Amino acid sequence: MNIYFKRFFKNFDYPLFFVYIALCSFGLVMIYSASMVWAVERYGWEPDHFFNKQKINLALSVPVFFVAALFPYKHYKSRFMMQLMLGVMFILLILVHIIGVGGESGSQSWLNLGFGNIQPSEIAKIVIVLYFAGIFTKKYQNGTLDKLNESVGPPLIVLFFVFLLIMLETDVGNTLIISFVAISVIAASGIKFKSFSKIIGLIGILLTVALVFLYFLKDSLLTDRRRGRLEAFFNPFDYEQGFGYQIVNGYIAIGSGGLSGLGLGNSNQKYGYLPEPHTDFIMAIIAEELGLIGVLIVLCGLFFLVFKAIMISIKTRDPQARMIAAGIASIIGFQTFVNLGGMLGIIPLTGVPLPFISYGGTSIIILSAAIGILMNVSMFVKLEKTKT
Repeated sequence: MNIYFKRFFKNFDYPLFFVYIALCSFGLVMIYSASMVWAVERYGWEPDHFFNKQKINLALSVPVFFVAALFPYKHYKSRFMMQLMLGVMFILLILVHIIGVGGESGSQSWLNLGFGNIQPSEIAKIVIVLYFAGIFTKKYQNGTLDKLNESVGPPLIVLFFVFLLIMLETDVGNTLIISFVAISVIAASGIKFKSFSKIIGLIGILLTVALVFLYFLKDSLLTDRRRGRLEAFFNPFDYEQGFGYQIVNGYIAIGSGGLSGLGLGNSNQKYGYLPEPHTDFIMAIIAEELGLIGVLIVLCGLFFLVFKAIMISIKTRDPQARMIAAGIASIIGFQTFVNLGGMLGIIPLTGVPLPFISYGGTSIIILSAAIGILMNVSMFVKLEKTKT
């Protein structure tokens, strides 16, 4: 055990750790700034309510990071671990539809545990990465990776039911992210392009089947709010006082910030103009208070994590390590795109949080676990180099 800990700290990836901590700390500061007015005026709470709750979330997240960093990633491909992860994920996803807590948009995405809420779709992201990496590693080692009839059946069945359960919530943003994550892991498996293309086609068919199924439930799922968000996406200024209100005020916040911003704490849009500014629109507040410079700081930090994960994926010779690193890179990268794309009006709003920055317990804890797993993979890559 002592030898393991010595190797752990000797190969610890300090740049990865410090960027992770810096992003979480920056997010904590911005959550306080963005939420203080909203907490008082909307809920009648103390101005530091969301700040204090996020501090608790971070107090849980850092130990989760170290546990994930210490746990050898190779164990995730054991049959027991894969069954355990899938079992917990599906139980939570099903429970959401039985005793879930709804949001303002009518979605039902959370489970109330008494001491707080958890969002199973966030857990599903990392489970899909670890499960797909484990099962495709076994196919790679058995030489059946390109035999589609032997390699893609179980994982695609799992993926289909995950799609269905999350779409029924209806969490379109996380459904898209999980789709991209699954494709990224498969692409990093070493599969031939021809076989990979067929799998992409199969995933497309699964998504289509899920969408057709949901079409017949559109009257109950497509609420006035969701329909309004889709209409506002095409021209938010036509719905400035309605469903385009959040996007338009986000634009105003971004435009007001300029290069250096109005100063930390000096946002005008957080005074009731921008709803829930500490969640998926927190980047608009960053742009307003800290300007383009603040935005670039966040984007550089997130880019570093994605780039680091991609480089780890490229350097390792272990297929499981390669797929895990690629999957974690895709979680952070594509979630950032979905968040900023919704804020900028490039894609419809989905309510997906900005990684490490937005308020949210499940998101920061799961992302911390993902970075911890990436740390473990990074240390393995360093050990590989010392042996060659």
